[in-house]
Amino acid sequence: MRFFLLLLACLLTRPVFALPTVPPDTRMLLPVPTRANWGQGRFLVKTDFTWQVFTPQQTPATLAADSAVAEAVERLVLPVLLPGKVGSASRRRTSPLPTAALVLQYGRPGNLLTVGEDESYTLRVTPMGVALNAPTHLGLLRGLATLRQLPDTERLRQKRAALLPEVDVADAPRFPWRGLLIDAARHFMPVGVVKRNLDGMWATKLNVLHWHLSDDQGFRVESRTLPRLSQVSGQFYSQRQVRDVIRYAARRGIRVVPEFDVPGHTIAWQAAYPELSSNDSTYTVYQSWRLANVAFDPTKETTYTLLDTLFGEMTRLFPDPYFHIGGDENDGRQWRRSARIMAFARTNGMLKADGKTLDKHALQTYFNRRVLGIVTKYGKTIVGWDEILGPGLPTNAVIQSWRGKKGVLDAVKAGNPALLSSGYYIDLNQSAAFHYATDPLPDATGLTLAQQQLVLGGEATMWAEFADSVIVDSRIWPRTAAVAERLWSAATVRDAPDMYRRLALLSPQLETLGLQHRRAPEQLLRQLAGSAAAMLPLRTLAQVLEPVKEYKRHFQGFTYTTQTPLNRLVDAAPAESDVARTFGQLVDSLLAARTAAPATLRRYLPQLRTQLQLWQNNDALVQPTLQQNPLLKEYAPLSTHLKTAATLALDRLALLEKNQPLTPAAQAAALKQLDALKVPVGQTELAVLPHLRRLVEAK
Repeated sequence: MRFFLLLLACLLTRPVFALPTVPPDTRMLLPVPTRANWGQGRFLVKTDFTWQVFTPQQTPATLAADSAVAEAVERLVLPVLLPGKVGSASRRRTSPLPTAALVLQYGRPGNLLTVGEDESYTLRVTPMGVALNAPTHLGLLRGLATLRQLPDTERLRQKRAALLPEVDVADAPRFPWRGLLIDAARHFMPVGVVKRNLDGMWATKLNVLHWHLSDDQGFRVESRTLPRLSQVSGQFYSQRQVRDVIRYAARRGIRVVPEFDVPGHTIAWQAAYPELSSNDSTYTVYQSWRLANVAFDPTKETTYTLLDTLFGEMTRLFPDPYFHIGGDENDGRQWRRSARIMAFARTNGMLKADGKTLDKHALQTYFNRRVLGIVTKYGKTIVGWDEILGPGLPTNAVIQSWRGKKGVLDAVKAGNPALLSSGYYIDLNQSAAFHYATDPLPDATGLTLAQQQLVLGGEATMWAEFADSVIVDSRIWPRTAAVAERLWSAATVRDAPDMYRRLALLSPQLETLGLQHRRAPEQLLRQLAGSAAAMLPLRTLAQVLEPVKEYKRHFQGFTYTTQTPLNRLVDAAPAESDVARTFGQLVDSLLAARTAAPATLRRYLPQLRTQLQLWQNNDALVQPTLQQNPLLKEYAPLSTHLKTAATLALDRLALLEKNQPLTPAAQAAALKQLDALKVPVGQTELAVLPHLRRLVEAK
């Protein structure tokens, strides 16, 4: 026993040994830690597993930090280490000596509201125990997220006690601001949805919830000083619920930054308070997703009086030092059409060189300065989209770039901190690899060291036009974990195939936190199928579909409003098809083997043929279901397209097996057919077509 105590004490105090600079052995960890050295041993988590926390001298701050760590251990980690076991709270020890199987120690409570607070930690697993050490309790929270990923997944599936690999980890984030934007204005997201996504953020080491709370379609926070704001919008968060979410996030080491978008994206505001309008129109809460180009009147003092009243209340409600004012997508057309506003612009020198045309940017800069004064008065630092960058903006204002990396570069060159969201718009249904390849601080930017340090990080953005509270998890996860790794791990961690391997391990772990990224689409498919017999063929089709990319869904013949139910096949289809991607890997392996090692060609042929035959035969099985359900009938052509494409690929496989080329005429005809099949149907497209095309193109 004495040897065990001495060993654990050593684990708590001994520095992590130096590790060679070689490509990381990533195993099951995502994000990849700064350094990890894997041993040969294992630690078996037994049923008598215990844990303890060593804290600094007890104060109210350390009690709160200790409580957050304890909650993370008991609610988020122990259920994984001891699947199916109960009574986790009784496993905590309070001995002054390190006698538990898991020993946690931190130096001081972390200040969550300080950007750049120390989140580093060391984690040591030996055959005799686990030690987690950090300068702040925030580091312990990050280390616990790593510990949760360590157990052998096969043992967990069997609900057996976890087996942890021997490892020595030293870890710290690359960027201090690693966020996820959740849009609750377009589709309201109940508190339970927000909380389970906060748990997902904790698991992937994201640390900022950017809560988009107002837009044309709704104002989602109770205001007691301007009550009509939330009343006209229907669903909203009470102030008690807001405080509950903020507390919940803080206990997971996550800040909450609210966004109240002005001067555009404000029809819901103007529906409640018409005096904000730039013209004499009256509005109801906007029911469309199309950009409305409606903005506040920036020339009225009553506009700023109302904003002062509201922001005074909201800055007290949200403790974070940063306050997001939006500032995006106002093209100035309403301002140009207002005689009153144009007269103001002429008087104040806000016209272009021709003396007639409104300089919209100059007028919005005036508006921004007025808003800045209000927000600063209440002790907050503003964050805004890249449109707010302009002359006179204080250098502490944070610029969030959605229009491209240029916004980040322009901001830091002007001396402003910056965040990147361009490339991280997860609502646009791009692949995890696409997001993974986007870096907030790319090589060869030409920035000085001081300018590079102004790049705070980035945020994944989940805009909610096409994601309600049912399917939103499936649009966020697991792809956002790829963004989380990009923001946490070293810039040299760039192996996309390895990222996908680890993403597949992480996805079921996220589900154990209550996230419904796999369960909700499956339930929607069951509803559409109508019977167990129809479910398998419908799933086979849905698995190789993806929603159209970028903003195309707005422009493909289906009119959406805020009342449109998201219950079609496009909503059940994955944002990124794992089945299609895996098939593409097989195609690449086959073509590489054909060139480099023809003898190994037959290794891949049976797998490809089996998959293609499944798609070819599925059309006859799924068509009755598609034809009988009005919500599915529009997708019938896609099933036929899949059959046609699979048949073309099977023909090509047969020739490859005989080492026979396609004639130029046959190849051209096949490629022309494949091109014709790319036309989207029901706002979806066949994700396998690019892979089938490579197969047909092979010489």
